[in-house]
Amino acid sequence: MFAKKEDEVVKRTKTPITQSSLVKDFEKLGLVAGDIVIVHSSMSKIGWIAGTSVAVVNALMEVLTLEGTLVMPTMTSDNTDPENWKNPPVPDEWKQTIRENMPAYNPKYSTSRGMGRVAETFRNYPGVLRSSHPQSSFAAWGKHKQEICGEHLLTPCFGENSPIEHLYNLDGKILLLGVDHQNNTSLHYAECKANFTNKPMQKQGAALFEDGKRVWKSFEDLDYDDEDFPQIGTDFEKAHKISQGKIGQADSKLIEIKELIDFAINWMENNR
Repeated sequence: MFAKKEDEVVKRTKTPITQSSLVKDFEKLGLVAGDIVIVHSSMSKIGWIAGTSVAVVNALMEVLTLEGTLVMPTMTSDNTDPENWKNPPVPDEWKQTIRENMPAYNPKYSTSRGMGRVAETFRNYPGVLRSSHPQSSFAAWGKHKQEICGEHLLTPCFGENSPIEHLYNLDGKILLLGVDHQNNTSLHYAECKANFTNKPMQKQGAALFEDGKRVWKSFEDLDYDDEDFPQIGTDFEKAHKISQGKIGQADSKLIEIKELIDFAINWMENNR
């Protein structure tokens, strides 16, 4: 199965993609030394890469330098209340067993889920700091890593004192590498900030360490909804000029986070 998928990537790649060619592509898109950027990526869209995800992370670090800051989502969506699971759901009789036995989140070794190979590779790099949220963690490397990931409140996970808020306050950028706004986690911060009535809430839970002991912690957070993110992105791009180009073979976008979040807050207040 893996060989077949890699064969497909090889066939649609004109020449091998390397760390050096990725550096040139990132720079052409507009990334520069000192930038603060959160990256959402699909490695398979880039094409066949010599060095796979390691080459991608190395290239990003080379462009940004230690004066910049690289951020990626490293979320652990399996460490959530199974009552809310849909993809896939589990039998009702399993749920309490899961709550009682789910290992507590540990930023050093809890694997991310659904974030892609680039993010999973990045979180294991030396010098990377991962935030403490048991479900919605982010990892950061570079000058502002402590400011971005040093504190992460349990709820709302994308709101006050979250890594996304810190990126917003630092005038960061968003790099959508082979993905579109459906994968743009930063838009959840707009959900927290937007003033619209009847915001849906959801009971949540996670296994975490409290006073050195593993506990199952119940809490309430927004019932986040990304269904309209593609439309928000489309409308934003009609009204704002953004940098678009190819990273390898991946259609990619570089966006100012403040411009997008401010637009999204207004959009949600008028359309939700």
